[in-house]
Amino acid sequence: MTKIKFTFAFLGLFLIASSALMAQSADAIVGTWFNTEREAKIEIYKEAGKYNGKIVWLKEPTENGKPKLDKNNSNASLRKRPLMGLNLLKGFVYEDGVWEDGEIYDPKNGKTYSCVIKRKNDKVLEVRGYIGFSMIGRTVEWYKAD
Repeated sequence: MTKIKFTFAFLGLFLIASSALMAQSADAIVGTWFNTEREAKIEIYKEAGKYNGKIVWLKEPTENGKPKLDKNNSNASLRKRPLMGLNLLKGFVYEDGVWEDGEIYDPKNGKTYSCVIKRKNDKVLEVRGYIGFSMIGRTVEWYKAD
């Protein structure tokens, strides 16, 4: 009987520990990251079980004395919205070490792409935007902002 209790206790501790580690791994991208060019900081946050990201800092936040706008957006009605606070990442879910099923918006060309994010290490994310198949796309690195 004692052996059975010990086995259940050990199994319970293992399940609790593994679920805690999974939550820590999933939240590893939460925080503020520099884009590749270090021209912007993107804050990645978790909301309703999904990961999103918005611009929280721009190296050059103004143009001609006014806040920079989303002037390249393919939707003309969105071209007057400010870049500061703009959501770039939307709807990512964590599975097997990868954040997937999300989208990334590129304000430089005004287009939205499917996207996958992987953690290269504690300080670097690999962000891959693509159309259709993930094999055809572009990967950039984002750097942890300390």
